Amino acid sequence: TWIAGQLEPAGRLTVDAGAVGALKSGKSLLPAGVKLVSGNFSRGDTVAILSPEGREIARGLVAYDAADAVRIAGLKTAEIENVLGYEARSAMIHRDDLVVSVAGDQVLASE
Repeated sequence: TWIAGQLEPAGRLTVDAGAVGALKSGKSLLPAGVKLVSGNFSRGDTVAILSPEGREIARGLVAYDAADAVRIAGLKTAEIENVLGYEARSAMIHRDDLVVSVAGDQVLASE
């Protein structure tokens, strides 16, 4: 849970309702569920994940830098390679690198 408690987010990813449900079910965050990218972050930085209403629902270690995250936000996994020009990870944030906050409690998504 060190991801949630000790690292200040370098950026924010606003997700759709489908992604909120997936995260609460222990799934990774895929680019298709990301609607807005803000901040200047590098691959491996901590980012906050916001619900469509703007409430922080999770934090995680992002697999892309901010520029690439903007380019692939909203895309299906099969479209990422064509946009970026290289074979990339399918998840924006893998579930093993993610801590989801549910009703104020921090729960490891991989549990």
